[in-house]
Amino acid sequence: MADKNINSGIIYNMLATGSKIKGEFSSDSDFRIDGTFEGNILCKGKVVIGTNGNLIGNLTCTNAEIMGTTEGTINVSEMLSLKSTAKVKGDIKTKTLMIEPKAIFCGTCDMEIPKQTEKK
Repeated sequence: MADKNINSGIIYNMLATGSKIKGEFSSDSDFRIDGTFEGNILCKGKVVIGTNGNLIGNLTCTNAEIMGTTEGTINVSEMLSLKSTAKVKGDIKTKTLMIEPKAIFCGTCDMEIPKQTEKK
């Protein structure tokens, strides 16, 4: 039987408060940002940007929860959640978008239109 790499949500990467990174990042597991990241992120799991987190660059992931600040394009294949402390500047493409009151969003949003089933 072949081994399968399944993201259980237990293992994740983290950029701590006070840390700064510039560059490209890709991961098969979840990623939490509480520091500053400048560059592009490609993640097959969930990305969480904490209240002190700051992302300047593009984000592509499966799910995301934003409580901090982002500037760039966000492409989330499933669900994007903008919490009340979020400040997002840039375009969003996602299947599902949840925005709490007081969240700030400046940009455009493109949501996937579900395919209609054929009538038989």
